[in-house]
Amino acid sequence: MQALPVIPFKPTRGTNWTALHNFVALRGQLRVSLTPHCQIKCWFCHNEGDVPPDEQRSHAPRRRSLCAAHYVEIIASLVRQGMKRVYFTGGEPLTSPLAPEVLTNLSERSPDISYTLITNGLLVPKKREMLAAAALDKIKVSLHYFSDETFSQIAKTKLPVSRVLEGIAVAREVAPEVGLNTLLQRQNKHEVVPILEYALDNRMPVQFIELVDTGYNEQGRSSALSAQFIIDHLRTLTSDERVEIAGVGQGRRVFRVDGIEVEVIHRDLGRHHVGQCGHCPLRPQCIEGLWALRLDHSGGIQPCILRDDLRLDVTSLLDDMDALTEAVADHLARFTEGTL
Repeated sequence: MQALPVIPFKPTRGTNWTALHNFVALRGQLRVSLTPHCQIKCWFCHNEGDVPPDEQRSHAPRRRSLCAAHYVEIIASLVRQGMKRVYFTGGEPLTSPLAPEVLTNLSERSPDISYTLITNGLLVPKKREMLAAAALDKIKVSLHYFSDETFSQIAKTKLPVSRVLEGIAVAREVAPEVGLNTLLQRQNKHEVVPILEYALDNRMPVQFIELVDTGYNEQGRSSALSAQFIIDHLRTLTSDERVEIAGVGQGRRVFRVDGIEVEVIHRDLGRHHVGQCGHCPLRPQCIEGLWALRLDHSGGIQPCILRDDLRLDVTSLLDDMDALTEAVADHLARFTEGTL
């Protein structure tokens, strides 16, 4: 496949880069949504701010404005300006026809830059060859279920969970690193320890996450679980425990069990609120703060998933990557200063 062109980035005097550079220093993420579509319909999905899969029959997601070259150029420009952690999401990113061209043409590479694909695992076997050629550092598979019954209950699917486990096995053959993430909920509480054991047996890092209230999952809020039960269990397995609260987003507890890292994203360990958050009417329900810039397939970039009114439309700047990157930096600066 021929490499896509990348426009050189040339900073312009007067652009306020401070907020973007501070965000990067605090380990902020660029989350790149390749599509709002998915084969399953997990009840808690927020779809990076687009219409969640379980609502798509009655509400249309945003129309796609970006092509593969746009994605590659925007990512490259932001990475050259310092962004180091890029995550590809959806929907399910592997359902996007753009995924092969984007994932195999990531041009900016260095040891301190990481590209991670977040997937439900179902299409990984079919995309094996492409993923082997992709410039990915990690594949992270969402494993919120460990039986067909729980898979059906959470994801509204008749597919067997063995399809997800097969995807994990193939991912381990083609990716430098594979990790798991599991949302803690009443539907899977009985399977959390087996998922942990599966991760440890296969020597994969795993992350257990408390539910974040985004409004999209309001109907299932009563299903949210505290992480305390898995924390208590992990303390029976290891005394190697630390708390990380530096950086953006929620704090986390990190356990090391037989050399394998197990993270617990814990809502009680802090968050990173900045200027715009100070007078935000949604702050009382916000437990994450500023932790990601989200680029969607319709050409929007937003620093807060709860506030569509703070979404920056960059479609008019797609022919000028310098201006686009400067606009993103200025937008984040205004968000940080509370002047949007």
